[in-house]
Amino acid sequence: MRIGLLTEGGYPYATGESRLWCDRLVRGLTQHEFDVYALSRSAEQEDAGWVELPPQVERVRTAPLWAPEDEGRSHGRRARKRFAGHFGELTAGICGGDERRFAEGLYGLAEQAREQGGLHTALRSELAVRAMESACRAPGAFRAAHTATVPDFLAFADRLERALRPLSLDWYGSDSLGAVDLCHATSGGAAALPGLLAKRFFGVPLLVTEYGVQLRAHYLAVAGGDGAGAPVRALLARFHGLLATEVYREAALITPGNTHARRWQERCGADPARLRTVYPGMDAERFTEVSEGEFRGDPRTLVWVGRIEPAKDLVALLHAFARVRGAEPDARLRILATSVREPEGFAYLAHCRALAAQLFPDEAAGAHAVGDNPVSFEEIGGPEAPELADAYAAGAVVVLSSVVEGFPVSLVEAMFCGCATVSTDAGAVVEVIGGTGLVVPPRNPKALADACVALLRDPERRARLGAAARARAIELFTVEQNLAAFRGIYLELLSHSCPHRDTDAPSLPFTTPAEAHVPGHWTGARNRPSWVDGALADAVTAGAPDA
Repeated sequence: MRIGLLTEGGYPYATGESRLWCDRLVRGLTQHEFDVYALSRSAEQEDAGWVELPPQVERVRTAPLWAPEDEGRSHGRRARKRFAGHFGELTAGICGGDERRFAEGLYGLAEQAREQGGLHTALRSELAVRAMESACRAPGAFRAAHTATVPDFLAFADRLERALRPLSLDWYGSDSLGAVDLCHATSGGAAALPGLLAKRFFGVPLLVTEYGVQLRAHYLAVAGGDGAGAPVRALLARFHGLLATEVYREAALITPGNTHARRWQERCGADPARLRTVYPGMDAERFTEVSEGEFRGDPRTLVWVGRIEPAKDLVALLHAFARVRGAEPDARLRILATSVREPEGFAYLAHCRALAAQLFPDEAAGAHAVGDNPVSFEEIGGPEAPELADAYAAGAVVVLSSVVEGFPVSLVEAMFCGCATVSTDAGAVVEVIGGTGLVVPPRNPKALADACVALLRDPERRARLGAAARARAIELFTVEQNLAAFRGIYLELLSHSCPHRDTDAPSLPFTTPAEAHVPGHWTGARNRPSWVDGALADAVTAGAPDA
């Protein structure tokens, strides 16, 4: 079958959080053809280029969400009136929390964009600003909307145009998304919007996979300020919440990556009957040498591996390690960074270095020795840890100290390596670890330190937990498990959908035989059952409607 893979900020670009699992999915399901429809997030991402694409990727269509867009055209009076009606419904739905009006406005704008061209200019026009003001001042609008001013409307219009940019793309033709058998959105939000329209215009079923809930990411950005005023943040939160609700309602199936994501989706209105947990598939082979070889790490060392950012709460880890040093004076802590997010990541890293220098002054064994700090900050790829697997093998216990976590990738990697782990209860940690490691409350340095000391003093327990963790990871989190799940899901969704490619002929059950999805000449007239031709002729004579 032909799959329309919908991405935002990931595959096929060389940067992006979802590029790895998308690439494994495409390469693993060689029996299917893939068309990739990608939304990029930045000029840097586009400059980095694409990853090498396998032959089953037939087509790639891209569009930026970051660059200003202006189609250089103006709309006539009737088009402006039509736009005002649809946009008024959309904004009224946002300000009043009305899901029905939001959906009517969204699909109305999509149909107008498809018939008359892009809406970039209209969405930033004075007409749009007036519609926003009218919706915010209307009775029943939520409190924050009433405080919005003209600068807030202008800022919201700019961000809303970027969020709705997929409406104005030329992807909605019979030779584009109308030609695919299934749309697979690799996240919610903007990536799923083309899938919504493909279902609306062509009846293409939509599959939504979320390993990190997009709505949750938007809420966290709003809580962090996101560079906008309070009314703008509130309006954006309302918009993304309503869009997520519409995506979940229209999706044929939703595959959260863990129970934590599933709970978010259920709270946003997703039908539990259409939710199916599919864990991310990760490459276990790169860690085989570490897991099956002899232990090479320092039995006195704690290891932290991950991306440097405030959500990882390295400050609590450093305070916990101060307690560990009080109980185990020879203990060491190695912080190995996979990446640093700019600009807050570098500022946070500098703060953590300063805190480590304050908590652990350089120590020397004697009067003529050079002082040494028990905490080291390193990067993956350095001489001490040239590969990621070497980082996990560098110590006796791997520590995760996050206060916010989706699916804990670094924890699964440590499990593949057969490492004993101590983690904080954030996101899907408890679900992933499943009793094969120690879990403590977040923001509790004492509990974190006590768990680390317990494992540092008990090598036999470390070995048992590490072996159990590897067995669990191999059972649940490998690429093979992920591919098997999606292979079955694709076939299941196709079996419940009607053929839609031939728009000139009436749609009847079994007019497209199963062999149509097998490579080769299986679907010619001489291979088609004779009763199908008779049924088609009868339907045309009777005036059967196209579907």
